[in-house]
Amino acid sequence: MLLRPRLSAIAAFVARGSRVADIGTDHAYLPVFLLRTGIAEQVIAVDVHHGPYQAAVETVTSAGLVEAISVRFGDGLTVLGQGEADTVVIAGMGGNTIVKILEDSLPVTQSLTRLILQPMVASATIRRWLAANGWCIVDETLVEEDHILYEIIVAEQGTVFPYPPVFDDIGPKLWVQRHPLLRNHIERLIVQYSSILTEMSKSPAASSTIKYQEYARKIAELEEKCACL
Repeated sequence: MLLRPRLSAIAAFVARGSRVADIGTDHAYLPVFLLRTGIAEQVIAVDVHHGPYQAAVETVTSAGLVEAISVRFGDGLTVLGQGEADTVVIAGMGGNTIVKILEDSLPVTQSLTRLILQPMVASATIRRWLAANGWCIVDETLVEEDHILYEIIVAEQGTVFPYPPVFDDIGPKLWVQRHPLLRNHIERLIVQYSSILTEMSKSPAASSTIKYQEYARKIAELEEKCACL
């Protein structure tokens, strides 16, 4: 089974011999790939929606991996016991949703050794949560698929080294790597925040808020970093 670029990039961060839980598994393509290639020792595939859950069951059954992949219906990490997995993949969701999943099952979260997170939006929220909860970002990447740019964040428990707030948006490891897609990433952030600022400027009340000033500051910092590339 060949994976598309986004899932392939996620799979590359799974250490060989891992016990993986794929949260929001959808069709369970990632779990099947991890088992067939021998990367993962065992995989739990989880989805909270009936349609994707049934699709995952069908994929795993067709692959002949019913005994190797446990497909579970449920919300986030709530269907996992402590120690059942050492690596969790949470991909294709908003940053706030990902943080909620991690917080709602803290005993399970704290028993993990690696988080592989792929937020659709609000990646800064994830990076702030990781730093505040003792998770160190060990790697990051960007991958483009169907003209959409995806961020992937990999974290492990350990010493958290502080970095300037602007890198909550950019990604500290992406900046150190000078990732080939980094300029594109920062430019998209500038467009995103500029759009918010434009809408806020239409209201005298909104344009006089601290939030407005924060967005203006973020744009200036991002433009400064972009000019350094």
